[in-house]
Amino acid sequence: MLDQGTAPPVTGDKRLSPPPATGFGARLMRRKPVERLVAEGGQGEGGTLRRSLGMWQLTMISIGATLGTGIFVVLGSAVPDAGPAVVISFVLAGVTALFSALSYAELAGTIPVSGSSYSYAYATLGEIIAWVCGWCLILEYGVSVAAVAVGWGQYLNELLDGTIGVTIPDALANPPGTDGGIFNLPALLVVLLCMAFLIGGAKESARANTIMVGVKIVALLLFCAVAFTGIRAGNYTPFMPLGLGGVSAAGATLFFSYIGFDAASTAGEEAKNPKKDLPKAIMLSLLIVTVLYVLVAAVAVGAMPWGDFKGSEAALAGIMKDVTGMSIWAVLLAAGAVIAIASVVLTVLYGQTRILFAMSRDGLVPKTFSKVNRKGVPLANTVIVSLFCGVLAAAVPLGQLADATSIGTLFAFALVNIAVIVLRFTRPDMHRSFRVPFSGVRFRVAGAQVPLGLIFPVLGFAMCVYMMLSLDAITWQVFGGWMLVGLVIYFVYGMRRSRLATGDVVVAEAVPAAEAAAAAKTGPKAGTKAGPKTGAKAGVKAGPKTGARTGMKAGTTAAKKASASAGAPASKAAGKGRPKPQKKARGKQAQAKSGEEK
Repeated sequence: MLDQGTAPPVTGDKRLSPPPATGFGARLMRRKPVERLVAEGGQGEGGTLRRSLGMWQLTMISIGATLGTGIFVVLGSAVPDAGPAVVISFVLAGVTALFSALSYAELAGTIPVSGSSYSYAYATLGEIIAWVCGWCLILEYGVSVAAVAVGWGQYLNELLDGTIGVTIPDALANPPGTDGGIFNLPALLVVLLCMAFLIGGAKESARANTIMVGVKIVALLLFCAVAFTGIRAGNYTPFMPLGLGGVSAAGATLFFSYIGFDAASTAGEEAKNPKKDLPKAIMLSLLIVTVLYVLVAAVAVGAMPWGDFKGSEAALAGIMKDVTGMSIWAVLLAAGAVIAIASVVLTVLYGQTRILFAMSRDGLVPKTFSKVNRKGVPLANTVIVSLFCGVLAAAVPLGQLADATSIGTLFAFALVNIAVIVLRFTRPDMHRSFRVPFSGVRFRVAGAQVPLGLIFPVLGFAMCVYMMLSLDAITWQVFGGWMLVGLVIYFVYGMRRSRLATGDVVVAEAVPAAEAAAAAKTGPKAGTKAGPKTGAKAGVKAGPKTGARTGMKAGTTAAKKASASAGAPASKAAGKGRPKPQKKARGKQAQAKSGEEK
């Protein structure tokens, strides 16, 4: 039933999980069944997450996490490598990201939970791999929130200077140890602002993010409209001055501009229809971002000679100023950058809280992170993560740790590609709402039928490894230190407290097994029409010996509980039973008794 997208109510049945592993190696490689992952979806300590996000809101979450300030500054480093052919480099980077996006889309539709790649690894590769993946996601999301928030003060100063002529002092606007910075106050403020949105609820946060994403897209389209008037055909020649090598080198640089499309997968337990909407949101966000990148790049290299891009950190603002002769456009782009950073911080911060929520529910991190309030918000989780990221951004020099977020992201992407392949072989008959292309085409390898579609996860894994190997040695050293700290935490805390080790099961609303079974048989459609009266009739039918009042009370209670369970209350058929014959029988008995007395 779970493979069809329907999870039965979790009633604390220990059979939802395998018996605890005993050997050390077995404990490291124990896997959490897909059925249990899906059944526990949304369940937290003291409450549940609310399903309130539609496909468009999920798409905006991924775009918000992907479309940041990179496009405002990345052309300064990519165009000198590829020349006007940077347009091809953006397409190449987009196709590279597409391989991993296809894997994310398939797993998000199959295992729609908040843990994203952490949960996918838990179901396919084992607990130790899942922990390593989750620890990488903390690097990807948590540390990157701080790294992105650091730059907010600089763009805010540009906006304030261009509008009211006032700027924040360098000591309070720059990172510690950089350009006289002591405490980056704007970085802390933007994180706290996003925290306030998240505390309001997922739906409210998604609404704010959608507005901010709209502003970002309008700012880029405005640039394209203005810069289009300055295009010179001669700027496109020579189109590929440094050959294919330059195009591929620029593509490797631009790949990191696509990181963030996986953010929608962290909303799996708050999506209204996750199996259908998550794959669409992931693919649609990647398409929209790629089109915007290519459009902006094509207009930019047409309006400015490609040689002038070298060393330019504000290429777009410079182009608009050169084309129009007015500095107001630089102010507008600064405003767009301020909104862009805020949107990235909001969506990435959201993703981090949901990943920790899933890890906490599995027992690998403290229970505090899975506590949910009445609004369906993991309040303590949100506050702790926000304060940590805000202080990290404001007071701690990140240095190489910020650069290590890229390698952590690539590592998580690589594991997702492997997870798709493993799940195809271990659970080939599982229902999948989305499959990578050409999955129906098979070819024979060593006597086995292998889907042709698996070539995409293989390519995605290979490209992630290639990108990781292209990073410098210091980044690998920092990443190795981060992983070492994570493993110490796992062996000291997570390994012993894992729910797979303790045998605990997250318990949903208590529904008696008999009532749950009866509700499951009646079908979901009856839930909209069955009421207390129908339940009363069913109660009379189920218990004629107990009397009409007892049966009616039991039927009403059963109807209410069944309606509150997995959408399968008592049906019409259950209500059309024996009440009328029973009433007639009682009438005849009463008449007979009266006749005897007479």
